[in-house]
Order: sequence, then C-alpha cells, then structure tokens
Amino acid sequence: MKISVNMPCPCGSKEKYKNCCQKYHKGAKPKEALSLMKSRYSAFVVGDAKYIMKTTHPDNPDYHDDKKEWQKSIEIFMRETTFLGLEIEDFWEEKAVSYVTFIASFREGELHEKSRFAQENSTWLYLDGEFI
Repeated sequence: MKISVNMPCPCGSKEKYKNCCQKYHKGAKPKEALSLMKSRYSAFVVGDAKYIMKTTHPDNPDYHDDKKEWQKSIEIFMRETTFLGLEIEDFWEEKAVSYVTFIASFREGELHEKSRFAQENSTWLYLDGEFI
C-alpha cells in the first residue's frame, strides 16, 4: 500500500511518515531496536520488501540467500495482508541484544510477539521472534 509522506506514520507515532519511518526506509540507521521494529512494521505497511530484507539478521529463520524468491514471498504477504495498527507493549535494551513485545493488528487477525534484535557493526537487525 502506498501512503502519502504527509499521512500519519503507520508505526503509530502520530508523526508524519516523512518525519518518522521514511528516513529509515531511505537509508538512515535506527539508533535503537524499538525504532527498527517500528520502521519494519511501517515497511510492511508501505510495501518496502527490500527494507525488510536489509534489516533481517542472517541467522533469522526467514532469511534466504535467494533474494528474488525471498522478496517475492514478502511482497505476497504484504499484498494479502491488511495492516490495521501496531501496539508496543514492552521494550528493553541491552548493549548488543534488545527485545520488543508488540501486537500487530490485521484484518485477518493479530500477531503478538516478543521480538529479539541484535546489533552488529552498529546496526540493529531483527534476529527472531517468539509468539505470545
């Protein structure tokens, strides 16, 4: 789904997309895992599969060496899902690993997850998640 840069950011910050997650989608690095998590959710909403791939840790079970096939599977998920909102329940950060517990709501249901993020070379990446 394409959104206007002046619309509220899908991450729920109440800021305009152009002043919030769009900067990460265009190349800025999130300084903490919470910003990465929110920007990944926004990337799913706006259809930015390449950002999802770029911010996924190589040890993540969904990571694929076949980038074209991986991108295609992400795009199918984005097309088939109606994103309704994001609620952050908890966030705690350690030096190299951080956790974000959230609920992502979809027309099709919801995802309640405790996500784990790892920092490598000053870059936060989505490592994995545990369903709650």
